[in-house]
Amino acid sequence: MSSKSAADVTKATISLLNPFKDIVHTITADNGKEFSCHEKISQVLSAEVYFAHPYSSWQRGLNENTNGLLRQYFPKNTGFKKVGKIEVKRELMRLNSRPRKDLNFKTPALIWVNTGLR
Repeated sequence: MSSKSAADVTKATISLLNPFKDIVHTITADNGKEFSCHEKISQVLSAEVYFAHPYSSWQRGLNENTNGLLRQYFPKNTGFKKVGKIEVKRELMRLNSRPRKDLNFKTPALIWVNTGLR
C-alpha cells in the first residue's frame, strides 16, 4: 500500500476481503481518517462497518491480541520497509500454526484449510 490515505485503505481493504465477502459480515475499525470511506467498503463487501470508541482497545480484542503476537517477532519500532517478505511470511506461518484456545486448541491454518476457501 503506497499510503494510509482513505482511498488507498479502501482499495486495499476491498481487494483483500472481496474473495471472502461471503464470510466477512462485519468489520471493526478504529476512528482514523483512513476509514472515512467506510461506506464504500460496506457497500462493495456487503458488510457492516463498526467503529470502536477511542481508547477502548478491548472493543477490538482479536486485533489487539494479534498485534501482541506479532510483536513477539517484530518489536514495536520495527520498520516494515526493511523487513523482507520471506521473513514476514515465515513468522505468519509460525503464528498460524500455533494452537489457539478460542479455536478449541486448533490452529488457524487448520481452520482455514477446513473452510475450503483456499
